[in-house]
Amino acid sequence: MTKVVVRSGTVKGFFERARAAARKADRGGEFPRTITLSFEDPQQMVSVLSASRRQLVRAVMAKPMTVAELTRALRRDRTAVAKDIKLLEAAGLVRTQRALNPGHGVRTLVRASARRIDMVATLAA
Repeated sequence: MTKVVVRSGTVKGFFERARAAARKADRGGEFPRTITLSFEDPQQMVSVLSASRRQLVRAVMAKPMTVAELTRALRRDRTAVAKDIKLLEAAGLVRTQRALNPGHGVRTLVRASARRIDMVATLAA
């Protein structure tokens, strides 16, 4: 499984990490399977990864669940859970898989993209 890093930082920091990665690639270095989501503003990072969305991710990190199971487990509205899943999937934090649910149509199974997600916020003047 992939590791996910969610971080805040400057554009300058982003390009420094990109240049370091390019140098490593030029030397033939191997890269860990990591997804990095970068936010310029720590507040934006926290708003995208709100407490309810972090709770949802933690739930599917423990075990994959259907949307209906998540709705019950989190005691939240199904529409809100579905909206959060869509946003988290677009960010690369969760994955969904549609499967036949014999006699009941189709179900959507939600899985975490990684077993661990690191959130790193950097505040600088």
